[in-house]
Amino acid sequence: MIVNTARFVISNSDPAKCPSEQKHEYAFIGRSNVGKSSLINMLTGHKDLAKTSSTPGKTMLINHFLINDNWYIVDLPGYGYAKRSKGDRLKLEQIIKSYIASRQQMTNLFLLIDSRHKPQKIDLDFMSWLGENGIPFSIVFTKLDKLSSTAGKRQVEVYCETLLEQWDELPPVFRTSSQDRRGRDAILDYIEEMNKLPLI
Repeated sequence: MIVNTARFVISNSDPAKCPSEQKHEYAFIGRSNVGKSSLINMLTGHKDLAKTSSTPGKTMLINHFLINDNWYIVDLPGYGYAKRSKGDRLKLEQIIKSYIASRQQMTNLFLLIDSRHKPQKIDLDFMSWLGENGIPFSIVFTKLDKLSSTAGKRQVEVYCETLLEQWDELPPVFRTSSQDRRGRDAILDYIEEMNKLPLI
């Protein structure tokens, strides 16, 4: 897929106020500092579309970006930022889960995982919640440029082996780097195929 246009449409904290159009939406989520904004910018070819920040956990809203005037990338708030107050964490959890569970247009959730780290309980628990609620999702391993080819391959393999201890089968898995654009075509091709399916 070629991305010709990508533009910001709206930010809000209420899923009911998201765009009403019947267009496919692909949401991106992950723990704070997982490289979500950089990945979105890499996929769209617009380096400043999603705002990157040196301050983890800055995204507090649901951000919609219209791609090729045909489908949306949705930048969801990151989770697991320890320096947030308990009230803010609960508020974000409500925003995130409300969007994911209720948004009929959300065709797939891309869950980002930092490839340098071992499986974290917060991510595994979130995946379990997705599975229990029948949410279609894919796993995107990020920052693979930070590891050697051998180490990166092994990290992903070990992570997937851990998941298979609880899951009968894995969701689609993508290996990416925003620095060398690794995984870009694979994700965009996957989205292109999903766009052919009717919205339920």
